[in-house]
Amino acid sequence: MEIPAVEVRDLWFSYHENPVLLDINLTIRHGDFLAILGPNGGGKTTLIKLILGILKPDQGMIRVFGKPPGMLPHLMGYVPQHTHIDAPFPISVMDVVLMGRLAQSGRRWRYSREDRQATEKALARVGILEHQDRSINSLSGGERQRAFIARALVSEPRILFLDEPTASVDQKWHTNLYELLQELNKTVTVVVVSHDISILSSYVRSVACVNRSLYYHDAAEIPAGILDQMYQCPVEIVAHGHPHRVLKIHKDETE
Repeated sequence: MEIPAVEVRDLWFSYHENPVLLDINLTIRHGDFLAILGPNGGGKTTLIKLILGILKPDQGMIRVFGKPPGMLPHLMGYVPQHTHIDAPFPISVMDVVLMGRLAQSGRRWRYSREDRQATEKALARVGILEHQDRSINSLSGGERQRAFIARALVSEPRILFLDEPTASVDQKWHTNLYELLQELNKTVTVVVVSHDISILSSYVRSVACVNRSLYYHDAAEIPAGILDQMYQCPVEIVAHGHPHRVLKIHKDETE
């Protein structure tokens, strides 16, 4: 039986005794394109940080490619929600992406020819190789996001996590991003965290709704009732291939 890319069992986590995640169970298969949805403060980012080994669970089990979190960092690419760099700091796109090679075992202070070749490959993969010598802060929001995705890809990971990747880019880039991720998904397992249910389009293969508890759906379709619980708003259906949502008519609670 093939070992899953990620396996989470009976996971509990609290911040300063305040429960954040309650009895979480999740399996991420190789080659999946998973959307983790839920309201702000529901525990989405916390779950990803636990899988990456940045945080430690109160109880429960996490395995990434059969190993405890943090054991195989070069197999996991991560694009955090906040990727800003101070404007006065003079760093090129090439240097930003090269940082992703630091996860390689036996890392020395100097980058090798292999590191630079891998960086050029990652930049070409996301379509911005021609910008390698530019300052990272001279790029547009979409180009900068591509650079940080390249940094996550430069170690040639087997799974890529992106936390709210469309939070600081315009609407046009949303489509471009998911087309890029769909292409990457041919060789890399993709996990995207978002609070925006419009992420559910033809690109996503499965969905996990997180709001302290977790509801998993092995398709980009969620029946009525589940999102009611997640968002406290009566959503009729979120269906594969239909990015627009239809809401039931509901009364204002102040009435």
